[in-house]
Amino acid sequence: MFSGIVEEVGRVRELGSHHISVAAHTVLTDTRVSDSISVSGVCLTVTGVDSESFSADVMPETLRRTNLGSLTPGDLVNLERAVTPSTRLGGHIVLGHVDGVGRVLSMVSEESAVIMMVQAPADVMRYIAVKGSVAVDGVSLTVARLMPDSFAVSLVTYTTSQTTLGLARPGRMVNLEVDVIARYIERLYGQRGEGEGVTWELLQEHGYA
Repeated sequence: MFSGIVEEVGRVRELGSHHISVAAHTVLTDTRVSDSISVSGVCLTVTGVDSESFSADVMPETLRRTNLGSLTPGDLVNLERAVTPSTRLGGHIVLGHVDGVGRVLSMVSEESAVIMMVQAPADVMRYIAVKGSVAVDGVSLTVARLMPDSFAVSLVTYTTSQTTLGLARPGRMVNLEVDVIARYIERLYGQRGEGEGVTWELLQEHGYA
């Protein structure tokens, strides 16, 4: 599990049909084989680590369903180690299970922030809500505006300078993960029937509140 707070930006060293190698520094501090690292929002299991990089196996399914398959050596990626019981959860609960790939529509400066508009698939948009959380390339963000097939997020200076999103341009493909709580609420809603809806008591009954 991750928080969506990027620890550093790494650089792809190698990318094959079954593996990826990423040059890094901060996330290597206490990383061991079998640990999990989020690579631009994709949870990968470390298979090798040295003083300058780590490697992980990548399944064909992962390459098909995320933007990792379009990476090339030299590309930058957002990195985050899995949270621990003592970690501050500064963002939101991010599993590293990408729900879909979106496309950056625009990057518009707004005083000290940048408004990023992202087009997303319909099966992702159904879980997006204004003021709700979404992970874009592994970065925890709050939805600012909502359109039928896209959403906008506001990037503060820290986000644009410390993650790859600051380099995003229209047309860039990004990994998207919706708030896992939204999925559970939909599941509960389906169990109760559309006419009954989701109540606070129902969320408490299932341990979600």
